[in-house]
Amino acid sequence: MTDFKNSDLIIPISLVIHLGIINGILYWLSPEIYGHLYHIIYYNISWLLITHMLRYYPTDRKERFGTNLNKMFQLYLTYGLAYFALFGVIGRTYKSFEYQLFVFLLICACLTVYRLLFYWVMRSYRIIGGNSANVVVIGRDVNLKKIQKVFDQPALGYRYLGYFDDNPTQSPSYLGQIMDCFLFILENKVDEIYCFASKFNHNELKNLVNFADNNLIKVNIIPDNKAIFSRTMSIELYDSIPVLSLRKVPLDTGYSRIVKRSFDILFSSLMIICVLSWLTPLLFIIIQLESPGKLFFKQKRHGLKRKVFWCYKFRSMHLNGDSHNKMASKNDKRVTCVGKILRKTSLDELPQFFNVFMGDMSVVGPRPHMELHTFDYQTTVDKYLVRHFVKPGITGLAQTRGYRGEVTKKADIINRVRMDIFYIEKWSLGLDLKIVFQTVENAFKGEEKAY
Repeated sequence: MTDFKNSDLIIPISLVIHLGIINGILYWLSPEIYGHLYHIIYYNISWLLITHMLRYYPTDRKERFGTNLNKMFQLYLTYGLAYFALFGVIGRTYKSFEYQLFVFLLICACLTVYRLLFYWVMRSYRIIGGNSANVVVIGRDVNLKKIQKVFDQPALGYRYLGYFDDNPTQSPSYLGQIMDCFLFILENKVDEIYCFASKFNHNELKNLVNFADNNLIKVNIIPDNKAIFSRTMSIELYDSIPVLSLRKVPLDTGYSRIVKRSFDILFSSLMIICVLSWLTPLLFIIIQLESPGKLFFKQKRHGLKRKVFWCYKFRSMHLNGDSHNKMASKNDKRVTCVGKILRKTSLDELPQFFNVFMGDMSVVGPRPHMELHTFDYQTTVDKYLVRHFVKPGITGLAQTRGYRGEVTKKADIINRVRMDIFYIEKWSLGLDLKIVFQTVENAFKGEEKAY
């Protein structure tokens, strides 16, 4: 069942079904409303905006039908106001107010039935192994049995592997000494670590967090009076136990991923149709005149969760044997005359919009590096792999702040990673748009390290 552990389609499918229910009932019972395109656009956009503002779609593994029922009623009330506001704007009510009230209540009833079915299907899906997460606990105190009870609920999708502690016990879930946990975690593909802070000093906790970040594992601290600071930390309740999550980022939510992916598809489609459709054949002719060979240069890079993909660019160099192990440097003799213009204006990156459209990249995100550099930086740059919690981008915050291109000193890659992590922790659609505009502005002004 490992192929079904991460089910990112659950929330998008739920959103599509909700909109299907709303549109289906309106088409069936109020064809007069459905006959006007702007009415349908209004009702669909209203639903998207209201659910986004209320953060309605479930993102918490422990959420069930009875969880946050107040939020469901808030949604129905707010959407009801939006539903009837349309009639006030257009100055008429189709058939009668009572009839439209019946239609709206039927929509609410169907959405509630779907909510029941959603959690029943989710429970069944997790019981057979889908949407699961392998977890281990490090340390042991009086709260261990309580948190084990949470993990032992099949409907939540946790796969509890056991715990580590320096005081051996006869418990069947005891896995060994704390020093043995690191190898076990890597060998058993652990997704989340739960740690009792009372069992560690500051340096030990810091080392554990660094280990998890550098291996794409999420850490949850069950705190006492230890102070662990993070921009993305959040406290959740497991039964009555507070758990501090240190790596919870905006793009962990299904709705945020939908917004970002929708933006990626729309933006990449426009660029492919409006720019690449005519620019590609033109550049093919120009590049061939100076340096015969392939139009596109492709290279293996690491993306989301270190998944390898082919990254495409317009070829800007003469054919050479160092393309996959040596970055372009200032006055690089491998770069063609046309290539210098392409690289200076970043036009060589445009084919990556195909990568965005196919889902390997985003318009905005940490820049993907060559495999060789990833293997190097993951061992020499602290928290480097945190960049791979999200899809790589054509442009990013680090690039707009001057940390692009050749790495000439250690501070270059350290600051690049720092900017990338800040972007991951503070992501918003507004930030993406700001970075896109800054990238276009920098392309026109020219950048010092664009070579």
